[in-house]
Amino acid sequence: MRFACLSLAFCAASVLPVLPAVAQSVPSTDVAKDSLQGQRYVAIGSSFAAGPMLPPAKPGGPARCGQSMNNYPTLLAERLGMVLVDRSCSGATTDHVLGPWGDIPPQIAAVTPETRLVTITIGGNDLSYIGNLFSATCSFNAKAAEIAGATPKTCADVRVPTEEDYLRDEKQMNEIARRIRQTAPKARIVLVQYLNPLPAPGSLCPATPISEGDAETVREIGRRLAEITDRVALANNAIVVEMNQSSAAHTPCDPEPWMIGSPKGYDGKQGLQWHLNKAGMQATADGIAYWLNEAGTKPAAPMPTREAAGSAKAVNKAPSTPVKPKT
Repeated sequence: MRFACLSLAFCAASVLPVLPAVAQSVPSTDVAKDSLQGQRYVAIGSSFAAGPMLPPAKPGGPARCGQSMNNYPTLLAERLGMVLVDRSCSGATTDHVLGPWGDIPPQIAAVTPETRLVTITIGGNDLSYIGNLFSATCSFNAKAAEIAGATPKTCADVRVPTEEDYLRDEKQMNEIARRIRQTAPKARIVLVQYLNPLPAPGSLCPATPISEGDAETVREIGRRLAEITDRVALANNAIVVEMNQSSAAHTPCDPEPWMIGSPKGYDGKQGLQWHLNKAGMQATADGIAYWLNEAGTKPAAPMPTREAAGSAKAVNKAPSTPVKPKT
């Protein structure tokens, strides 16, 4: 059984199980419980929000951001009937949310007082979370090539973040949430956890060609990043959608994967390696939509079941009895 702690103080008081399809009540805010249809929605994030190489490509955005028409912000906006301003960009760090990235304006600049929803998937690139998977795959394949007698490819080292890196990431994410709340006080802020890219220890498969040592480094980064995201949500009265937990049975090694991994001979037609496929994007959109509905928004389209939606946390109060799904 896995446990999730919302804060050091909360964990000291009690430890409660969090199951993949069980919700803890979402935050209550002074936002009116009404429809989001026709309202402004700003999507902030990195490649896990953008959907690089996931067809079809979204026209109009910066080409290097790799936005897809099937990314979760687009699917969510369609479900809620909202006007989407998609600022997600592959490779983005928290610096690129708060400040410009070359010719790309700060993502947060798209948030206006009229904004009613902001989703955020960010912080992973600050810690080389997904970048490490590419480096680890390169190293794994290089060693296999060397054993076979071929000249091995030079690979980047797998980065182990320092405590200073983690502290800076959390500070930056708090600043993002603070500025959004300051600019758009009526907006609902939803932090979306990164999906789980790897199976449990000892369960790596051909679709996840990395060493167990590198896998453990990546898992630890994911664990720390999830804790940071929870604390940021707690500090800023935001909803957190625990896609890291609900995707645990949908890794690249599972029968119904929500992520691609890096299988040998992969042709790239379902999206970039080590990123979400269409099913993962749909599951993420469903999860956000469901928990927004639980928070009091009126859907423009039928809501998914709780089983489809996955987990969320109320990070501003102690967990309540799981709510009954609305179908």
